Amino acid sequence: MMGMRMNGLSHVDDNGKAQMVDVTAKAATIREAVAEGKVRMLPSTLKLIQEAGMPKGDVLAVAKIAGIMAAKKTSDLIPLCHPLPLTGIDIGFDSLTEAGEITIRATVRTVGQTGVEMEALTAVSVAALTIYDMCKAVDKLMSIADIKLVLKKGGKSGTFTR
Repeated sequence: MMGMRMNGLSHVDDNGKAQMVDVTAKAATIREAVAEGKVRMLPSTLKLIQEAGMPKGDVLAVAKIAGIMAAKKTSDLIPLCHPLPLTGIDIGFDSLTEAGEITIRATVRTVGQTGVEMEALTAVSVAALTIYDMCKAVDKLMSIADIKLVLKKGGKSGTFTR
């Protein structure tokens, strides 16, 4: 298998040292990954977000831009990630007002030799951190939870669905 070493780990060489996986010989294919995560808060905090009542501004608009920016910078943050030309990034939010919960969903696409799972996960993580940052003065009980990959398409390994 391309990129796999004798020890079975693609990011570790035969001497146990970290390495970036060489994807030179892999075919460029359409790749897509979807990740999601949750920010939990007091229902009153979520209501303030929905009513544009947060002192720092439009929380979800800023979180969306932060998630997009983060996806584009993933290789700067995660040491062994390849820099990728992303062709599409979408960040969406679903709210459960009574539960005080926002679900963040990031979809990232490219045509390339390696997948975009880390970019989708990074987008969700930074969007969640942005929501936290913009609301922390109002709600100290917020938590970030359940960040996970929910879909991966493309490449030799095919489709993964959680």
